[in-house]
Amino acid sequence: MTISISIDTAAALERFLHLAAIPGISGEEAEVADAVIVQLKAAGVPDGAIQIDDANRKTKNGGQIGNLIVHLPGTVAGPTTLLSAHLDTVPVCVGSQPLVDGDYVRSAVATGLGADNRGGCAAILTAAIELLHSGQPHPPLTLCWFVQEEIGLEGSRNLNRELLGPVDRAINFDGGNVTKMTIGATGGERMTINVTGLAAHAGVAPESGVSAIVIAAKAIARLHDAGWLGLVRRPDGSCGTSNVGVFQGGDATNVIAPTVHLRAEARSHQPATRAAISAAIQEAFHAAAAGVHNDAGVAGQVAIESQVDYEAFLLADDCPSVLAASAALRSIGCQAVVDVTNGGLDANWLYQHGIAAVTLGCGQREVHTVSEQLYLPDYFDACRVATLLASGGWGE
Repeated sequence: MTISISIDTAAALERFLHLAAIPGISGEEAEVADAVIVQLKAAGVPDGAIQIDDANRKTKNGGQIGNLIVHLPGTVAGPTTLLSAHLDTVPVCVGSQPLVDGDYVRSAVATGLGADNRGGCAAILTAAIELLHSGQPHPPLTLCWFVQEEIGLEGSRNLNRELLGPVDRAINFDGGNVTKMTIGATGGERMTINVTGLAAHAGVAPESGVSAIVIAAKAIARLHDAGWLGLVRRPDGSCGTSNVGVFQGGDATNVIAPTVHLRAEARSHQPATRAAISAAIQEAFHAAAAGVHNDAGVAGQVAIESQVDYEAFLLADDCPSVLAASAALRSIGCQAVVDVTNGGLDANWLYQHGIAAVTLGCGQREVHTVSEQLYLPDYFDACRVATLLASGGWGE
């Protein structure tokens, strides 16, 4: 059944325009969080309902502020709903000047818009404000604005789960079409690889050197030839992807390069496959280092640091979050398009924290580029869906 859900679209648009104009790259989200808090308080949210956790004290790069968590106690019994989005944008969005252009919003200058993810931030903020202004009874609602999503899901990884409290169903708002309902995502692991050889004069005594570039090249070639780079398909049917994306080393053509720095990644929807790809990468570099030596028998060395950025997850069709999001979309005349992504989401870490979250888009287009736009019909639908979910009852 399609129902009419009324929201103040002019206010929702102004909310987005205000948030999108605030700089706030990963680790520098304090001003954005403050703007959200000001609007929440103006709508009647008491200070005691607003908390900021200590995630920024645990992230690899620190940061100005932790995750912003808001609790609106229910006035009637019902499932506790979590609505979430991330506060940060990427550097290309610094200086954004949002400009409405028909059904779209873009930046008036050569920057990204910041719709990823100020669109999500504004959508769940709109839901809270609409709910409070309506005065209608509602079950418990929790809102969470994550920090540092764009640099490896650091905010959701380091979430203070205890502060979030119980959650029965969760909807995360991020990029893409509002009908795109992401119920699963791949797992990702990143590696920092430092290769150490031995410097020597490339013209006078090349035999005395151990080339770190040769070691790295041999390892990469071995991985490519064995099918462990790019799209990885194994004989047992498992699959994943991998890449060596950073290769830095060497200073001069007449010096045998003593060091090379590389960064690589492995991804798969099967944790065991992701681990196998990572192991193959590490084995290839160690083997290459042992096999390259100078005329005195001195070989190279390799040091590798690896971190799982996020683990894979997949929600069942009857998961309460899936049912609620699907029903809310149907209620406004939209049909969910189920998706499983090869990228990481805050939902990956929510799943690790024991929260099954689906992710919906808000109409963001061409994110992380100077051509980024927000499609307003999708954004307003995302605000409607968030408001419906906040009011409770959908998908029960």
